[in-house]
Amino acid sequence: MRAVKLIFWIVWRIWFYVLMTIPIVIMFPFLVLSILSEKGYPYFFKMARIWSKFILFGMGFYYKVKREQLLDNHKSYMIVANHTSMADIMLMLVIIKNPFVFVGKQELAKIPLFGFFYKRTCILVDRGNSKSRMEVFNEAQKRIKRGLSVCIFPEGGVPDDESILLDTFKDGAFRLAIEHQIPIVPITFADNKKRLSYTFFSGSPGLMRAKVHSEISTTGLSPLDRKPLREKVREVIHTQLLQYENKDAKKRFGFLTN
Repeated sequence: MRAVKLIFWIVWRIWFYVLMTIPIVIMFPFLVLSILSEKGYPYFFKMARIWSKFILFGMGFYYKVKREQLLDNHKSYMIVANHTSMADIMLMLVIIKNPFVFVGKQELAKIPLFGFFYKRTCILVDRGNSKSRMEVFNEAQKRIKRGLSVCIFPEGGVPDDESILLDTFKDGAFRLAIEHQIPIVPITFADNKKRLSYTFFSGSPGLMRAKVHSEISTTGLSPLDRKPLREKVREVIHTQLLQYENKDAKKRFGFLTN
């Protein structure tokens, strides 16, 4: 049985990268045209959402989203979420319709084909380089002035220890939000780690739950408020993760006692 699972995981993981490639190849000319100018980004974003849905459904994932509010098409937001899976990018693109740009690690730009568009549309950061972090602020400012939102995973990466429910948050997203006086929208991903974690021999098709929380205003806040704001946002996501875990535990207990 173990051998069957190992074969499944190997084939399934390879299939993930195949699914990443197919729509990029099909849409390649249109994707290239959409990144030739700043005005084309909304069209690129729409194609990125199609790409994401193709991958999620192709992997056997289906999603259920609860929303405490709908986002205003005419506002920019700082979107933050817990980060546990390679599928976080795809699910984020699917559930948020307002065009936004990711702030992500520059290592992803090395992925063939995907990296070509990633480094031309996202804000790349070298977390070990202070100059790179400053450039992120400048690039984010340009995008916000164009009416776009920004998405950051504030944990700054995925913990090697997958037993960690939610890692500590870095300041970057909250400094940016305060500097530009844009609201923060926390999002909680409940099942992405279980569905497709960074551990190769793991995962399975199934449900991906997400919750879009109410926005948290930064109006009137100063840089001195970034730490309380950071912890407030982290608490929103952490509390929701605990609620999901408790709900799942009750379901398992109920199943075992029937």
